[in-house]
Amino acid sequence: MPSQPGRAHLDVGTMIRWPAGARLPVRRAGAPQPSSPSVCPTWSPTSRIRGCPKWFRTEWEGLGRIPAEGGALLVANHAGAIPSDAPVIMHGIEKELGRPVYGLADYFFRTVPVVGTLWARAGGVSARPANAYRLLKEQHQLALVFPEGTKGPSKSYTDRYQLRRFGRGGFVEIAMRAGVPVIPIAVIGSEEAMPIVLRLPTLARALGVPYFPITANLLAMGPMGVVTPFPAKFKLRVLDPVTFDVAPDQDRYSKSRIMEESEHIRTHLQEAVFDMLRDRRSVWFG
Repeated sequence: MPSQPGRAHLDVGTMIRWPAGARLPVRRAGAPQPSSPSVCPTWSPTSRIRGCPKWFRTEWEGLGRIPAEGGALLVANHAGAIPSDAPVIMHGIEKELGRPVYGLADYFFRTVPVVGTLWARAGGVSARPANAYRLLKEQHQLALVFPEGTKGPSKSYTDRYQLRRFGRGGFVEIAMRAGVPVIPIAVIGSEEAMPIVLRLPTLARALGVPYFPITANLLAMGPMGVVTPFPAKFKLRVLDPVTFDVAPDQDRYSKSRIMEESEHIRTHLQEAVFDMLRDRRSVWFG
């Protein structure tokens, strides 16, 4: 009997439980995309999630590496006090390939007022292993996860584009268990969209949140800067799929193999990010 997928750990924060036997809602390709003013300016046409690529003038490379059908786990670097990379990736793939993408959200972001509700409406799902398994194995969907967790968005601008550790590699185990490939996506532009210039750890601990940032957006725009990203140009590169020569639904997988594969994917992503940065001439124009 296969082991329960809920025993794995995605390393993206505290998880909340999806009711046993519940089926995740599937949004059909081409269905209207919900609005998400939490990541794009509320005063412009980009207030809807489908306007984010226009605000960030998104450019994609290698979209053909994402399969036209079947499950796959998308993995990307993560940045920005309120990250804009997730909706950019989710909408871009749906628009260009006609496939919805379900983002696996850290519990912290789901508890933020307004942001959590809008994230769920945009296709965000609690980052619980059982949810990921159901999407990938049973529903053959695309799921998006950020293995850095809150360590990515919480880093200061001085540490920009330095990928953090990918936890315990839980995303690799989920992909192995579901029998799907991991597809890395390197992103640049997100670090400059909402850069953190100062962190207040004492206040964060008092509020019970992973981090409390002071952003350049807040300093430049006042209260509007809390939810308004800078229009940094986003560039995304889809890397070659990573497959694992193991049988799905095993009772147990080698922890050393999981960690090795996780670090390999992190290193590959880091090298791709550095390569893209070397080719970039301008934060705002690419």
